[in-house]
Amino acid sequence: MDLLPNSAPLATKLRNTLVRYHGIGESEWRVAKRTKDATVWRKPSEEFNGYLYKAQGVVEDVTNRIVDHIRPGPYRLDWDSLMTTMDIMETFEENCCVMRYTTAGQLWNIIAPREFVDFSYTTSYEDGLLTCGISLDYGEVRPNFVRGFNHPCGWFCVPLKDYPSHSLLTGYIQTELRGMLPQSAVDTAMSSTLANFYSDLKKALKT
Repeated sequence: MDLLPNSAPLATKLRNTLVRYHGIGESEWRVAKRTKDATVWRKPSEEFNGYLYKAQGVVEDVTNRIVDHIRPGPYRLDWDSLMTTMDIMETFEENCCVMRYTTAGQLWNIIAPREFVDFSYTTSYEDGLLTCGISLDYGEVRPNFVRGFNHPCGWFCVPLKDYPSHSLLTGYIQTELRGMLPQSAVDTAMSSTLANFYSDLKKALKT
């Protein structure tokens, strides 16, 4: 088990990594799934032997409210159908924390429940916000869970120029689920999870 890292350099490195992902050209991405709410692309990850996923869609709400529903806090657990528990383990500043959360089994429990411990950081980006995270090897693994690992991931949320009450939400996710899993099952689960994330979020924001 590692000690907690120094939050400031980790936050800076994480932000820079996400901004670099955000600048990757369209030709490098391959469409993985399209729904009425979002499009999901993927490309080979530089971090592990899996994929970096990109998801994008327009959400009919203001940037701050959307990000408040995504980042660690009271809203996320209420609407995210995949997340089953969430605890803030450490708080560095108002926009910086370590959280532990668990996810439900997927694909008829081919993918068993997972546990993650993530460093989370929220900061300004252009006219909007970026909330990002990376997993830490920290804390004891709970019984009956497999400890997964999120390589650098995050959500950019910026207002649409002509419709400031609407926001463009773009996510970058690369989750190493670990355990003995067929890659095809992981790929199916990731694409569907990201598409469902948008539809669940939209429903939550309307309530």
